[in-house]
Amino acid sequence: MKRGSSQWEFGELFPSETARRVHTVSELTGRIRRLIEQQLGEIWVTGEVTNLRAQSSGHFYFTLKDASAQLSCVLFRSEAAAHREYLEDGQKLLLQGTLTVYEPRGQYQLIVRAVELQGVGALQVAFERLKRRLQAEGLFALDRKRPLPRYPQRLGLVTSPTGAAIRDVLHVIARRHSGLEIVLAPCRVQGDGAAAEVAGALRLLNRWNQSCPPSQRIDLILVTRGGGSLEDLWAFNEEILARAIFESALPVISAVGHEIDFTISDFVADLRAATPSAAAELITEGMFASRQALSHARQRLQHLTRAHLEAEHSRWEQLAQRLARVHPRRRLQEQIQHVDDLTVRLWRCARHGWRRHQRAWSHLQQRLGRLKPALIVLRKREQLHAQSQRLTEAVRHLLSERRGALAHLTSRLQLLGPHNVLARGYSITLDDATGHIVRNAAETSPGMQLRTRLQTGEVKSVVR
Repeated sequence: MKRGSSQWEFGELFPSETARRVHTVSELTGRIRRLIEQQLGEIWVTGEVTNLRAQSSGHFYFTLKDASAQLSCVLFRSEAAAHREYLEDGQKLLLQGTLTVYEPRGQYQLIVRAVELQGVGALQVAFERLKRRLQAEGLFALDRKRPLPRYPQRLGLVTSPTGAAIRDVLHVIARRHSGLEIVLAPCRVQGDGAAAEVAGALRLLNRWNQSCPPSQRIDLILVTRGGGSLEDLWAFNEEILARAIFESALPVISAVGHEIDFTISDFVADLRAATPSAAAELITEGMFASRQALSHARQRLQHLTRAHLEAEHSRWEQLAQRLARVHPRRRLQEQIQHVDDLTVRLWRCARHGWRRHQRAWSHLQQRLGRLKPALIVLRKREQLHAQSQRLTEAVRHLLSERRGALAHLTSRLQLLGPHNVLARGYSITLDDATGHIVRNAAETSPGMQLRTRLQTGEVKSVVR
């Protein structure tokens, strides 16, 4: 039977300790750490590096900040992270790492796995440099780009014969313009030397086109490959391929990577397509203008396939994050960071003790100086007065010697000066044209004009 409540029943005023769940600081920090790692885990973050500190152990500690917040970061020596040289104060970087909590300080931090320049990597820097130089040379000028033929009959295709791009192109062409003939120039589209092979295939198609009769000539060339990372697409960012596209006598379409990928070849080509399939659609647009668009069922299938791939990719990333959280290396890295903290604290204590002893020594010196200050001041005044008198006498004596030497040198200079010689009745004869002194009659010739300097004035004459 339920007991009735009254206005005087306030409940238990002092509940027992078992009714509350009290956490220790370690337990609370551990729960926060697990929550952050499970919810965030591997992330990318961008900001400006500040307070960079390289330990003797080889680890880097720094802060990543923006206008209103900051994040502590650590890059361990054992991490195989490229581009460590980008780490410097004031540098804006893009970092990948695991967000966690350093429990001894209760501070969340990022364990860095990868370092890139903000928005661009090291290859992207070289990409921008080459892009600016070729643009300055006029390779990207819009007035040199040629229009594509609306109804092409023969297409030159430069790509890998085993890649996904050629399958996409052939599939779209077979569906939209099955009568389009394709002349394939196979080449590698990735790795060392791939750019030279693609450029050679372009030149080969141009030479072949010039040797063919008009009825068998190529209408345009498509340079393409599938998507990939910046390193995978780098062959299409090299200068040798850019100049081969620029020198091509046939219009060139560049379709490299996905929609977000841009290469140097895209800027030089007469037309850039977002993907290989998009390039094939642009080429066959004239023949396909009167046909219906792709069916909704096919779009739905592509969408489901993409969604399935994305879901599998997300599941794989979650498994990788869980593996990284339970890896023994994490515990070792935390111990290493703890050792670094203890090293910093040890040095701080040593510096504090040295300063304390230095202040004590200074205090003792001051006490010693206060024992007989009047006697010390009197002695210093006497020394200063004596030094002042000696300095005055030395200056006066030196000045007298310098004046005598100056008077002696002045008299000698006056005796040796040319004006004293002229005053005694001598003269100086010069060549009026050159101003050179005539010392010998053999140096003169008839008709030569001379100028004679006297004590007062000059006399001009002509040699007979």
